[in-house]
Amino acid sequence: MSELVREPGETAAEQGEPGTEILRVFGRQMKLCRLRAGLERPEVGARTGYSPSTIAAYEQGRRIPPPKFIDVVDELLDAGGLLKAMKEEVARAQYPAFFRDAARLEAEAVELWVYGTHAVPGLLQTEEYMRAVFEMWRPLLDEETVQQRVAGRLARQDIFARKRAPLVSFVIDESVLRRPLGGRAVMRGQMEQLLLVGAYRNVEIQVMPLDREDNAGVDGPFTVLHRDGDDQVAYLEAQGRSTIVSERTEVRGIVSRYGILRAQALTPRESLAYIEKSLGEL
Repeated sequence: MSELVREPGETAAEQGEPGTEILRVFGRQMKLCRLRAGLERPEVGARTGYSPSTIAAYEQGRRIPPPKFIDVVDELLDAGGLLKAMKEEVARAQYPAFFRDAARLEAEAVELWVYGTHAVPGLLQTEEYMRAVFEMWRPLLDEETVQQRVAGRLARQDIFARKRAPLVSFVIDESVLRRPLGGRAVMRGQMEQLLLVGAYRNVEIQVMPLDREDNAGVDGPFTVLHRDGDDQVAYLEAQGRSTIVSERTEVRGIVSRYGILRAQALTPRESLAYIEKSLGEL
């Protein structure tokens, strides 16, 4: 499924993007709970720290409520966990329609392998880098959509804080690190982020040098995801379209390709040294 083109100011829910019905369901349930509690929107807003117009937007399914708000409003309206039960589905509405299934698989993965060729992989991006990337999309995304996409991508990075954090391996093409998306200041922050995350015990970052005469990843970027007790699957994305590959023979080929890429790239230690050197040159 491709990212839908919207008129300026039009939200996903207003246009009917697949998967956003959950926002309308959540909004209706929230309104019913509010009316049952005998509260007006301004009072709910004052007690949760949001404006009445924002509360109205949540109830009408026009905006995506953040997880913390859902927790607070569930308690405030004595919803008995009804609103909290929808929190995960509501959160997935932050993602483009084509990425929602992959987001669910990623959140459940015990092991991830990511090959990036055009931009720093989303799990490693700083907020400033994310915003720069989303603002470059064409057709242009409206500001509300950019904010939602940034919030969604930041939420994905909670994967590193999970109690049972997954093993994550990245191979990043050197061209990505030479492309200063958002400007030099943004790229400096991004390099620092790579060094920080690359020091995690469960994360390995490798750089694929441009001068390598052999590169097993010439077909483009991909991600391999492994959930506990399940077979591996692969995720492919290009030009707002995505494919989740589950056929074993095809996945086996992608897994083999990633193994070759890791062998062809710099080692994790060499890669962090390269990133540190590049940071000093910015």
